[in-house]
Amino acid sequence: MLSSALLMTIVIVILAITFDFINGFHDSANAIATSVSTRVLSMRSAVIMSACLNFLGAFINDKVAKTVGDGIVDPFKISPKVVLIALIAAIIWDLLTWYIGIPSSSSHALIGGLIGSAVVYKSSFVVVNWITFMEKIVLWLFLSPVIGFIIGYLVMILLQWIFRKSKPTFVSKFFSKAQIVSAMFMALNHGGNDAQKSMGVITLALLSAGSLSTFSVPDWVKAVCAIAMALGTSFGGYKIIKTMGMNMARLAPVNGFAAETGAAAVIFSATMFHAPVSTTQIISTSIMGVAASNRMSSVRWMLAKNIVIAWVITMPVCAGIAGLLTLLVKFI
Repeated sequence: MLSSALLMTIVIVILAITFDFINGFHDSANAIATSVSTRVLSMRSAVIMSACLNFLGAFINDKVAKTVGDGIVDPFKISPKVVLIALIAAIIWDLLTWYIGIPSSSSHALIGGLIGSAVVYKSSFVVVNWITFMEKIVLWLFLSPVIGFIIGYLVMILLQWIFRKSKPTFVSKFFSKAQIVSAMFMALNHGGNDAQKSMGVITLALLSAGSLSTFSVPDWVKAVCAIAMALGTSFGGYKIIKTMGMNMARLAPVNGFAAETGAAAVIFSATMFHAPVSTTQIISTSIMGVAASNRMSSVRWMLAKNIVIAWVITMPVCAGIAGLLTLLVKFI
């Protein structure tokens, strides 16, 4: 007979894998939206490439996992139920925004759920490490989209200057090949940041259940999360790909290359600072920056406004959902 703690841990691992899978098809657009919209890659080729690179990226390091699993909420002050409810809240939000076709942040959904559940469970705000939350989450929440826009804008301006004397046919042909490389770079860094969030949550659950004594991501956790994200990515996510790559702005291969290269560089930098950022935010604003380098009206700002609203409300809404679910569980 399995103990209740072990059974809870197993359920959390399964839910975390499910979240990683959903994250894969929800955020697959991050790496392949521009490549598909510019017709550099077919949907099938782009998804397979992205799945493989997401898998490899998950093994880059585990510093982001440590921020999520050990930096925001003290694992020894919460119950595994907190992690379980945080995952449920994040999954609900991911599925809802995917159904609507609005790119939102799986990272912020998970973190919001974790904070909301932990605060209600302990009936105290002290359970959250607010300094780490402000430095690693809130600061990057505001900085990363702005940096993504600026880098996308500057990379596009630089490319326009470098190829100012080149024929349009040469530019299009060259970047049809170069964009495949930038898409690979983007997919690798997406896996390097996003897969680690589920790794951190599973390790947090193992710590809170007493299965681990110190925070160290087990190899089997890395492998399972990498596989789950790769499988999730293989299911595509056409609705969000259409929103980002086709509806937000008109893109040519050179634009797609600039957006992907700029976004990947920002995500890589955030990963090196151990910050769990929203890859969705970064690639979206990078696309906006690239389009705005031509003229500001090239960006469909009404659609961009809806996406920004989704970013702003993701964390508080998921915290609220998780808080209500935790309150319900406490009463039961």
